[in-house]
Amino acid sequence: MIALPPVGTRVSLRYRRPEGSVPPLTDVVGHLLETGARLRVRSKSGDVVEIAAEDVVAVRALTAAPVRASQIRAMEHAAALAWPGTERQWLNGWLLRSSGGQSHRANSAVPLGVEATVATVPAIVDWYAQRGQTPWLAVPDRLLSLPAAVPAHLETIIMVRDLPAGRPDPAVTLAPEPDAKWLRLYERDVSTDVLTAVVDGVVTFATRDDAAVGRAAVTAAPDGSRWAGMSAVRVVDAHRRRGHARELCAALMSWASAQGAQHCYVQVLADNAAAIGLYEQLGFTAQHRARYYNAVDVAP
Repeated sequence: MIALPPVGTRVSLRYRRPEGSVPPLTDVVGHLLETGARLRVRSKSGDVVEIAAEDVVAVRALTAAPVRASQIRAMEHAAALAWPGTERQWLNGWLLRSSGGQSHRANSAVPLGVEATVATVPAIVDWYAQRGQTPWLAVPDRLLSLPAAVPAHLETIIMVRDLPAGRPDPAVTLAPEPDAKWLRLYERDVSTDVLTAVVDGVVTFATRDDAAVGRAAVTAAPDGSRWAGMSAVRVVDAHRRRGHARELCAALMSWASAQGAQHCYVQVLADNAAAIGLYEQLGFTAQHRARYYNAVDVAP
């Protein structure tokens, strides 16, 4: 049998057509969604091609397709709506989010509109000052140019993959709100109001026994694509080598696919090698990076 790269890899795959077809072989280029007795590949057009593994005659892993700034903007828009904080305001193409300082994601301004520029930064500083908060800017690659001398904080890798993936797992329970067990296993001081906040989307909280928890939210980008964001994945130390994180994430992706999500993303700190390795095993690939900046350092 032909050796296959991990799920999520972009591939060029040659396979046999039904007997008597002319030509007898054909090719598909796209992202590998599933392996096993039958392979599933999503092409650039969005079509999913199913192929019997025994019909594959050659496969070649490809580098990730070039990503346009508009694609980054669309994904980041959906991600911002998945962690919108408890208070938000649009200002000249920036989405300003606040939640009393609980987490960087829910307490930062992100440049989502093409009109967003550093000219708005002084107003952003004032907005957060009125709330007694540090004016963090969450700046993804290619959406805003900043001077190289401005210090960055918490560099994040954004990893993506197509859906569907994973199957419902009876060992993983899903609920629209985190219960006491979920909050205990999460081990972070983030309120339920912040965790459940989502704009024009749906959110779920997964628990795998007393071993692991995670969160997923499905929101839409302006181009109509639906994205699932997995976050807050925590595994109890005693269970880290037992595959519970993979089972939990697979269940969350299965849920997201059922909600109409076409793609999934995770936002991982660049120095978190363990998490990056986990998501690579699940078929995620790096798309771009984002960094936090203190707006006081950026203000013209």
